[in-house]
Amino acid sequence: MQHQPDTAGIPAGCPAHQNVQLYGPEFGSDPEGHYAHLRAKGPSAPVDIAPGVEVELVTSYDASLHILQNPVTFVRDARRWNALNEGRVPADSPALPMMGYRPNALFSDGAAHARLRQAVTDSLATVNELQLVRQTQQSADYLISRFSSDVRGEAELMADYAMPLPLLVFSDLFGCPPDIGDRVITGITGIFAGTPGADVTLGGALAELIALKHRRPGEDLTTRLMQHSANLTDEEVLHQLVTLLSGGTAPLAAAIGTSTALYINGDWPANLPVEDAVLQTLWNYAPIANYAAHYPTHDVELGDRVLRANDPVLISFAAANTDPKLSEHREQLSSKAHLAFGAGPHACPAKDPAFMIAVSAVEALLNRLPDIEMHLAFKDLDWVPAPWSRSLAAVPVRFTPRSVRPAAAQPGAPAAHAPAAASAATPWPGATAPKPQPKGGLFSRFLAWTRGE
Repeated sequence: MQHQPDTAGIPAGCPAHQNVQLYGPEFGSDPEGHYAHLRAKGPSAPVDIAPGVEVELVTSYDASLHILQNPVTFVRDARRWNALNEGRVPADSPALPMMGYRPNALFSDGAAHARLRQAVTDSLATVNELQLVRQTQQSADYLISRFSSDVRGEAELMADYAMPLPLLVFSDLFGCPPDIGDRVITGITGIFAGTPGADVTLGGALAELIALKHRRPGEDLTTRLMQHSANLTDEEVLHQLVTLLSGGTAPLAAAIGTSTALYINGDWPANLPVEDAVLQTLWNYAPIANYAAHYPTHDVELGDRVLRANDPVLISFAAANTDPKLSEHREQLSSKAHLAFGAGPHACPAKDPAFMIAVSAVEALLNRLPDIEMHLAFKDLDWVPAPWSRSLAAVPVRFTPRSVRPAAAQPGAPAAHAPAAASAATPWPGATAPKPQPKGGLFSRFLAWTRGE
């Protein structure tokens, strides 16, 4: 029983004669307002996820959980997508790299999904937790060293820390040499930014990585995927890598940035364990905000709506986790009952390593820069105006530059703040000129730093 959209109370900036738009500055400035408006329509409502791309968005926690745990009725194979098959999705739509079919576990069902997922989970199971923490800490140390001696005592945490850190860790885990790692980072960053050609850049880099591992296998996740008993083709390996990289880096960056900003802002007690702080972020600011397209195998009634067979149904993890109806019994749920990592047979297979990386990254920053402060209150920070991730656009911070911290300060003792009038044109006493950066991209420079170059 389809209903015409209710035009009353549509958030500012959403044309009254169209679906609610889940992209652009209006959505980015008030995502919660958009979710509240959509909840008033029922457990789901039609939205535009990109220009010319309509999907059904599920905002109810209970309805989301039902769909995620019902793979017989709600399948993931995007080749069913009616509008795409009928030519109604723009060929250059930013939704296609995110929703278009790939031969990987994310877009597979049944036996095909079980085979591909087993290869992924078995490969991830070989990751040493202590080694992963060390890799994260080393990446954190490198990034912090790049901005902590800035004479102004200022940085922008999303661009300088939260976004590049997961990319460094994953490039290392997958055994990328410097030049390929640089292009992997460029491709992944571009996909989430909607950069034209980013998908091609990433695919080309990963194809080269797979060819390299055929010649020179290593102790890395790429080699383990290739050597798994499931006998994945090179194309299947490539697309498992795409899923792991894209599904692991941008959401991790969002979780690291949001958790750190909330901690610095004083929204949490100073003695709150970082693990608990990250969990709260996953509940209240789900990094993967709206994703996991499902395709009903037949028409399904949900509330007052009919979900048409083979029309995409997306899960709003952000809205489901903050569903007001959930608050009535949230205390009775496990602290890990949030849907930030999904649920059911397609739940994120890397949720434990991802959580570990986020916690280690936040701890490293707070330990290295104990007097760090934000320029703005958390409520005044801007969110990225994209539907896929709940990520802060920027987190400007200030701190005492490393080069001017009192030499006699005891470990953990607060350092004096730099005077507000300091600028790059007025160096601090004792500040040294930055060393010339090695050539190449971020991963090349990181590897050079680990070698002391």
